[in-house]
Amino acid sequence: MPVISLDSAGDPRLADYRDLTDVSLRRVTEPAGGLYIAESSKVLDRALRAGHRPRSVLVQEKFLTDAVALVGEDAEVYVVRAEVAEQVTGYAVHRGLLASMHRPALASVAEVVAGARLVVVLEDIVDHTNIGAAFRSAAALGADAVLVTPRCADPLYRRSVRVSMGTVFQVPWTRLPEWSEAKPQLVDAGLHLAALALSDDAVTLDAFSAAGHERVALLLGAEGDGLSRSALAAADSIVTIPMAGGVDSLNVAAASAVALWELGRGRR
Repeated sequence: MPVISLDSAGDPRLADYRDLTDVSLRRVTEPAGGLYIAESSKVLDRALRAGHRPRSVLVQEKFLTDAVALVGEDAEVYVVRAEVAEQVTGYAVHRGLLASMHRPALASVAEVVAGARLVVVLEDIVDHTNIGAAFRSAAALGADAVLVTPRCADPLYRRSVRVSMGTVFQVPWTRLPEWSEAKPQLVDAGLHLAALALSDDAVTLDAFSAAGHERVALLLGAEGDGLSRSALAAADSIVTIPMAGGVDSLNVAAASAVALWELGRGRR
């Protein structure tokens, strides 16, 4: 594994790190499927443990030992000064390490939910911080899988990965098709679809949990608008978290944690 010192932000070997938007990384044609960026030694370690492959690592000198220990012979390691890293990426790389990772192929919905008793479905959530926080809640509170809709933000975008503390590599996940196709797949898997939403006929979270459904898919909607009409129509139950203090709802990431803690009590 070569360790290469680079002094110029314009070096073509740093191209993977020069444009870090989700869209641009997914459009990289080699390797097929695109790339994603893992940020920090901890996140890279979790990605490698999940079987993901690095293409290269960009590292500052004081983090070089950690980088070499993690990737071994599997990728080139580019050593740069902090100011060069900032010139390349456009921001201060405080954690000292970025890795350009091959994006793995997504599994089918059936493979991801097989045997799952508690599944999180994230519909059209566009904030990468909320995506990462929801994955962290899923990992910490016992969800078996996460499904994201076609217009949901990318769980492998670097901010999502960082906020999740690398748990996006721990919880199995994949993308759903549109609801017309997604609902039959979830029904075939034996999942009871519970939509977390405000509705006059909603049951409270504790009452729904007490009903003891064996396998549940918890549907969580986008910031502001909540779940779509299609998602609500697909749901078997509408569930709400009782609020106090004149507040009608929680941020989607906070709501996911509350709901998963309640639904997972009997499973932990």
